[in-house]
Amino acid sequence: MYIPKYFRQEDPEVIRQFIIANGFATLVSHLPEGQLWASHIPLVLGQNAQGEDVLWGHIARANPQWRGFEQFPEVMAIFNGPHAYVSSGWYDHENVPTWNYIAVHVYGRVAILTGEALYATLSKMMHKYEAHRPHPVVLEKMNPQFVANQIRGIVGFEIAITDIQAKAKLSQNRDEPNQERIIQALEAEGDPLAAAIAQAMRHNQPPA
Repeated sequence: MYIPKYFRQEDPEVIRQFIIANGFATLVSHLPEGQLWASHIPLVLGQNAQGEDVLWGHIARANPQWRGFEQFPEVMAIFNGPHAYVSSGWYDHENVPTWNYIAVHVYGRVAILTGEALYATLSKMMHKYEAHRPHPVVLEKMNPQFVANQIRGIVGFEIAITDIQAKAKLSQNRDEPNQERIIQALEAEGDPLAAAIAQAMRHNQPPA
């Protein structure tokens, strides 16, 4: 990913929390024939037995993407955050429009999971998305035969992370007065994504 120095995010904990908060990702890999394939799926960040960061996920068995994992184990997962159009009319000088956004690319080597390892990742995923609900669904309390039948229809995997590239394009290359003008304009848009970018910009602004 092209990342000018202004927009590079290198804080491991900030990146980690972003991945956790924006877990619906795009998984990109090669099919056995060599062509690129992408699936839009939730991924869970965790640690393997060696304490290394990994991503866990699964796709439908009918999805051909998993058939290329052994031949082409190098994959990329794209995590997208909020984004918003920045009008050229918001500056105090003539300029061009642009787009502010936050994105993380995770690169790694994928391996298929089966048996207890797959079951454990499914349990972790359900816990992540169910824990805050008034009546959370727990995998361990579901009908075992029903769960077993459903698992037959998916392919689970683990991605051993080899590299992470993170970009937060938040007008850091503009001076503070113009940053503030952009923030105020985004806040006035009445759009949740624009508001989220405005909030991220305020967080990234240097102290007054």
